[in-house]
Amino acid sequence: MKTSLFDRKIFSWCLFDFANSSYSAVIAAVIFPVYYTTVVVGNDANLGDLWWGRAISVSMAFVALSSPFLGGISDYARAKKKFLVAYTLLCVLATAFLALVDRGMVMAGFVLLVLANVGMEGGIVFYNSFLNDIADNEHQGRVSAWGYATGYLGSIISLAVALVLVKTDHITFVWPMVAVFFVMFSLPAFIFLPADQGKGQKLSKAARDGFATTWGVLKRMWSDRDQRRFLLAYFLYEDGVNTVIVFSSIFASTTLGFTSEQLIGLYLVVQVTALAGAFLMARPIDYWGPKKVVSLSLILWMVVTIVVYFIYSKAFFFVAASMAGLGLGTIQAATRAFFAQFIPPGDESKYFGVYSLVGKTSAVVGPLIFGTVSSMTNNQRPAVAAISVLFITGCIILQTVRGGKANVR
Repeated sequence: MKTSLFDRKIFSWCLFDFANSSYSAVIAAVIFPVYYTTVVVGNDANLGDLWWGRAISVSMAFVALSSPFLGGISDYARAKKKFLVAYTLLCVLATAFLALVDRGMVMAGFVLLVLANVGMEGGIVFYNSFLNDIADNEHQGRVSAWGYATGYLGSIISLAVALVLVKTDHITFVWPMVAVFFVMFSLPAFIFLPADQGKGQKLSKAARDGFATTWGVLKRMWSDRDQRRFLLAYFLYEDGVNTVIVFSSIFASTTLGFTSEQLIGLYLVVQVTALAGAFLMARPIDYWGPKKVVSLSLILWMVVTIVVYFIYSKAFFFVAASMAGLGLGTIQAATRAFFAQFIPPGDESKYFGVYSLVGKTSAVVGPLIFGTVSSMTNNQRPAVAAISVLFITGCIILQTVRGGKANVR
């Protein structure tokens, strides 16, 4: 099996990450969070934080609860690619309609954001499950890293375009720009990724069988000591990662006074360092083993989150964010490669459904806690303080997991 970045299937798979990263960067992380919390809701009493936390938690809860069963359905109905297309289009359409959301339209923004986030995060379940189809075991670590690295490049380009629109006072044009960017660069994946093979079961029967099978996968994974501990460690540290991603721009804007242009500049720096980190660590994931790479990344994140609590300077926040960026792509790519080692052939969608269940459930808890603590104390710093505990605890549990060794001997 080819393992070149320029293999048609691998390149189109990576390009999908390039496409969806426009949503992750602009809508989920940098510009729309600040627009929604400060303009649409108003964040004087930190109510914007509360509403943003609710929107992220509701959407992630839906994805978390449905993704394991949808993974089973996609395997039995032979509809993995169809689900990828459907979820992507849901995200694209909801994102485009954000252009209609104005000051005071709290519920409209809430509903559209939930739909867009469900489409984005739900699609990732099926996107991830293609990894085993396009790369052999020895090279999944580097292919996983290539996908994240290409995604960071997509973030950089989409944010650069968004910066031009923000500077010319056309911020509401940013949302449809993201929708066009997402759908345009997703097309190669829709065309070149492996097609759904054979005639699957009817959807109703596939749903029943998928539910039963996925429940069996959950029980089987939970009964295995190492898989159970991996999932628990992943739940904790991914909670920290997700919370940082969805609230970093709001913290920078509200607590440190970053302008929209400064936020875009900050995130561009983070994406460049994440891109560099993902490419630099692509081969070490296979040669050192994903467990070692994840552990090193977690130590970096512990340091960053502790330091950020004490930062009052924009310049120092830039430095801390750059350090976090170096570990961002690395921890995501290495974790995905680590988990792939547990998957029996033919069960990719079901296992990645469980993977999504754990990852998205953690995205329910963290943002909700951050928003609630911030609203109750009227101060974002206490909400930041707890994040380092998630990384520390997750790293400790991960050390007890057997596995995650080098793919290349």
